[in-house]
Amino acid sequence: MKIAVLGAGGVGGYFGARLAASGSDVTFIARGKHLEAMREGGLRVISPLGDVTIRDPKVVDSVDHVDEADLVVVAVKLWDTETAAKSLKTLADRGAAVISFQNGVHKDEALAAHLPANSLLGGVSYIASVISEPGVVTHSGTLQKLTFGEYDGRRSQRVEDFFAACVKAGITAEISDNIRRLIWEKYVFLVGLSGTTSTIRKPIGPIRDDPRTRVFLLEVMREVVAVARAQKIDLPLDFAEGRLAFCDTLPHTMTSSMHGDLERGNRMELPWLSGGVSELGAQLNIPTPKNDAITDILTLHAAGN
Repeated sequence: MKIAVLGAGGVGGYFGARLAASGSDVTFIARGKHLEAMREGGLRVISPLGDVTIRDPKVVDSVDHVDEADLVVVAVKLWDTETAAKSLKTLADRGAAVISFQNGVHKDEALAAHLPANSLLGGVSYIASVISEPGVVTHSGTLQKLTFGEYDGRRSQRVEDFFAACVKAGITAEISDNIRRLIWEKYVFLVGLSGTTSTIRKPIGPIRDDPRTRVFLLEVMREVVAVARAQKIDLPLDFAEGRLAFCDTLPHTMTSSMHGDLERGNRMELPWLSGGVSELGAQLNIPTPKNDAITDILTLHAAGN
């Protein structure tokens, strides 16, 4: 497959490097100092699963410089989604599949507003990785998984081909016949983790260990489940309780990328996480008081310094 990776950060840089190292034809679309470093010294991934260095990666500064692609991986921040969608229209019209491994549940709606419906695949990524310095992506822990599929549940050739490429690259991969539900399942946990660690400014360990903040975390996730069920996503009523039990298995020091952005004074994905839950809840007449509070508390920080 000819794979274009739009956004060579923690997610796109890590998985793109693994794919490129295993022989896939990967073109990275990057910008700024990260782009310059990749052009000058390559792309390096530091990982407990083994380091990877792509010494001479195919890297460009714009989608306009990608002549051909079978699949485009979208891994930019959520506020860049609409711009990304508009830039990908030519490739999608030529037959390229587009799969987003961004956070949240709003991403594919934003892409679908500008791209052919049949071009979109659904995807979920599971990894803790960041750009630690220009040209270098650092992976924390051993979790590195991609789950993806067609929205109608069929096992298409393009899904099978991407799955084969991931397996060859040593990426834990899974094809889902209900990708919409999986996106929401991750969203429940992601909103809980990001919202609580950012407002409380502590990692997950102290939050889950204190009775009061534990209940707060649970109620944040319960609100997401209620919004999902109102949209006919078949999550069990006690799904949030299961996610809370999952939180008990996480490293005590684990935090969220939104918490990291807050600490560094960077722009935050708040409007699509707790803010997105609040907005959907208002549209559906579902009360979301905990996510409303998180959004109110963090609003003045959302744009960064």
